[in-house]
Amino acid sequence: MKYALPLALWFGLVIGLSELCQAQERFGLHLQGRHKTTRIPFELHSNLIIVPMKVNDSDTLRFILDSGVSTILITDPKVPAVRHMKPVRRVHISGAGEGSDLSATVMVGNRIQMGYMKGFNQNIVVLDHDILQISEYVGIPVHGIFGYELFNQFVVTIDFSRKELILEEPSHYRYKAKKGDQFPITIEDAKPYLNAVALVDKKRTVPIKVVIDTGAGHALSLDVNSRNQIPLPNKVIRTQLGRGLNGVINGSLGRVEKIQIGHLELNNIIASFPDSLAYGMKLSKTVDRQGNIGCELLRRFKVTFNYPQRYIVLKPVRRRIREAFEHNMSGIDIVARGSHFDEFMIERVELNSPASLAGLQAGDQLISVDGEFCRSITMSDLYKIFQRGEGKEIIMAIRRKGELLVTTLTLKRII
Repeated sequence: MKYALPLALWFGLVIGLSELCQAQERFGLHLQGRHKTTRIPFELHSNLIIVPMKVNDSDTLRFILDSGVSTILITDPKVPAVRHMKPVRRVHISGAGEGSDLSATVMVGNRIQMGYMKGFNQNIVVLDHDILQISEYVGIPVHGIFGYELFNQFVVTIDFSRKELILEEPSHYRYKAKKGDQFPITIEDAKPYLNAVALVDKKRTVPIKVVIDTGAGHALSLDVNSRNQIPLPNKVIRTQLGRGLNGVINGSLGRVEKIQIGHLELNNIIASFPDSLAYGMKLSKTVDRQGNIGCELLRRFKVTFNYPQRYIVLKPVRRRIREAFEHNMSGIDIVARGSHFDEFMIERVELNSPASLAGLQAGDQLISVDGEFCRSITMSDLYKIFQRGEGKEIIMAIRRKGELLVTTLTLKRII
């Protein structure tokens, strides 16, 4: 036989391969076999990157890819994957928001899988209760959040146009100018920081240091309490900006004339200015930073993170880089309910907003918008409708206490 091996050598080879497999399973993330890269499709909902992942041979779960989180976090403790995990200790988690810390359990020895990427002996933190209720605000089931370990192990490219995540072995990746503009980053407290950013207006240019946060749906968030003394714009509105690990984030919303990232420029950006109680006071005091950039801005680029070499690559997407930054012009916040998160309920109505003038109330269920039944559209589709343009009239059918009502809402730009 041409390829026959001596028996002793065969057993040695088998044992060697077995030891190699065991070594790979001890800890860390790996691309399987000879793969140097893997491509993973993702969904984009409410400007959040949601990737498919299996945990301990579970069915496919949905996780938010968050470059600002340092551990794997399961937000829904009811997922079957949790039943077979090994708890070792209790912890309390603090983050953005005005609520109290969250209680959770650390689980050890877990496996995760995304495409050809597998992770062995991973620690996973499981919340006691689904306090975040991310699924209700995104409109699809979401089971957890993760990020740092993936970014730290691979060169990660987020292709928003193709809705594709590309993981590549750092030794295999080669930067070329055609891939976009390269900017240095630092990794502090497991988060990527970018210094090549400046706020620009007619009076001055202010350099700022920002976190690049793929787990944030906004374009830009700024800390008015930072040492750079970033002023509020002349026109702002008070509003609920979103939700963090510890609940609601309140603050102001306004427009920034221009920001520069190297030689790249983006104009008339909507920026969030969180209250210090909800945001700034709970951030690490060891890092000097003035804000963060989220996916409403990042989605205008093809973005590559290279943590091992400490840089990021931004390649503008031509049709998106010119898109105007807009806000919800309806004056309502929506949550998704029901077993399939396809029942849209009005959670909050801004005072004197278009929704208020149209007679909409908290607790109303949206049935159709401009003739489209809400069960056939996503939460992201709905908010795109609410950003169509000032003066646009939208016919809405709602259900209130069993009664079907129809009203017309006229969009108005509030910022």
